[in-house]
Amino acid sequence: MDLRKDFPRSMRVKMEEYVHLARMIDKCRAVLAGTEGEYIYPCPMDDRLMEFVGITADQFTTAIKANPSDDAVAKWFTQAAKAHPPAELDAWNQMMLSRGPSTPKKQEYFNQLRDAVDPSRTDLMAWADLQDLEEGRHVPRQEPDA
Repeated sequence: MDLRKDFPRSMRVKMEEYVHLARMIDKCRAVLAGTEGEYIYPCPMDDRLMEFVGITADQFTTAIKANPSDDAVAKWFTQAAKAHPPAELDAWNQMMLSRGPSTPKKQEYFNQLRDAVDPSRTDLMAWADLQDLEEGRHVPRQEPDA
């Protein structure tokens, strides 16, 4: 995968019921190929997924090297990952998709990135939405809370 020319899959794409896994695979493959461009692996989002399932970046990278297909990586991942009850996994997925900046400094950075793409999108609050916006995916407008 050449992330200098293409985008990784959206964080919203689920693989083995985990959000972000497909994106992390794309980024790791690009790093191994030297084609990551501005993308970072492992990034804090990658770290959150690996911590949740109890694997390390070294383990994941080794699995990517050994398994050239998504199906093979998915099989390895389900065997290596600490299992979670469906409700816990659903809550974690929702947290990942709705997670926004956690400090005023990170909020300022988020706003700068958002404004560089579309300053009218002040409705965006989550990193997942900002990634999709930056990568040209449709991000529905959020209605303000009443």
